[in-house]
Amino acid sequence: MYLVVTRSFPPELGGMQNLMWGLSNSLSKHFMIKVFADFHKDHKNYDNSVSFSVERIGGFKLFKKYRKAYLVNEFIKKNKNIEGVVADHWKSIELIKTNKKKICLIHSKEINHEKGTNLNKRVLKVLNNVDHIVSNSKYTKDLAINLGVIANKISVINPGIDPVKNLDETSLKNAEKLLKGKKTRLITVSRYDKRKNHEKVIMALRNLKELYPDIIYTCIGYGEEEENIKKLVKELNLDSHVLFLKDISQNFKNALIAKSNIFIMPSIIHKKSVEGFGIAFVEAAQYGIPSIGGKDGGASDAIIHNKTGLICDGNNLDEIYSSINELINNNKFLEFGKNAKEHANIFLWDKVINSYKKILQ
Repeated sequence: MYLVVTRSFPPELGGMQNLMWGLSNSLSKHFMIKVFADFHKDHKNYDNSVSFSVERIGGFKLFKKYRKAYLVNEFIKKNKNIEGVVADHWKSIELIKTNKKKICLIHSKEINHEKGTNLNKRVLKVLNNVDHIVSNSKYTKDLAINLGVIANKISVINPGIDPVKNLDETSLKNAEKLLKGKKTRLITVSRYDKRKNHEKVIMALRNLKELYPDIIYTCIGYGEEEENIKKLVKELNLDSHVLFLKDISQNFKNALIAKSNIFIMPSIIHKKSVEGFGIAFVEAAQYGIPSIGGKDGGASDAIIHNKTGLICDGNNLDEIYSSINELINNNKFLEFGKNAKEHANIFLWDKVINSYKKILQ
C-alpha cells in the first residue's frame, strides 16, 4: 500500500489538484492507495465517488500540517503493509517519520529559495533525505540541482492528462456564437498574475488588430491582477478584442479552447514565481490547438518549438507579436495544431504512470 499526502486535491479546483487526482487515480489501478488530503466543504460526495480511500484533515493551516503528519505517522505504525509515501510538496513530507520509501514531487516555485537561506536549508534537508524526487520538467530539475538538491535522486516525469471527452454540441454552438465574427482567435486559461504575462499579449494585440481586424483574445480565469489587466484593455481601447470570462463550465471552457486558433501563455519569471511546466499547453494540444509559451520555465517540456507551437521571450514584446503573427500567417497554426494533438498522447496518464511504477516497484 502507498500513501499519497497532499495539500491540493479535488473538489478544490486548480492545476495541482488535477495533477494529484490524476496521479492518485492512476496509482490506484496498480497499487492499493490511501490519500491524506486537506478538508473541503464539498468533499463527501467527491470522496464517495472514487475507488480509493481518502482521509480529510481540517483546521488552521499550521495545525493542519502537524495533524496530518501525526495521522500519517500513526497510520504507518499501525499498518505493516505500507510500502511508501508519495507527497505533492516538500512541506507535506517534512514531518513524516518513516523508514519506508519516500517520494516527493517538485514543481519549481515552492523550492525556489535563495541558496543559504533558512527556507533553502529546510528544502534541502527534506529533499536530500527522501528516496526519490519527481520533477515536473527538466527546467525544475536543473533549478533543484542549482539550489543544492542531489542530482541522482531526481527523475523528470511530466504531469499526466486524461483522454479528452467528446465535446457536447451545445457547448460548441455556444462557443461559436460567442466568438462569431472573430476569425483570428487567441485564448489563455490561467490565473491572472504577473508570471502569466497577459499584459504583454494585450500590448501585442494593439498592433496585431491592424493586421487582423477580426482578432479576439479570450481570457478565462481569476486572480489578483484581473482589474489591472482590464484597466490596460480599456486604456488601449481593446474592449472589442478582449473577452474576459469566469465561472463557466468545464465543457464550455473546453469548447472555447477547441474553437480557438492559438493558446498563448508567454510566462516570465516574476520574483521567485516561475512556470514549472504548463499543463494548460498540453490540454490545449489535445484539441489540436498549438501554443505559444515563454522561454523562462518548463514550457519547452510541453511545447516542441517550431513543431507543436513556439517558445518566445516573454519579456520581449516584439517576440510575442512575431510569434502570434507567424502562426496566424498562412494558417500555420493548422499544421502545428495537428502536430500538437499527436504529441499530446505521450502525456496520457496510462503512459506517464509507467515512469512512477519504475520508481515505486
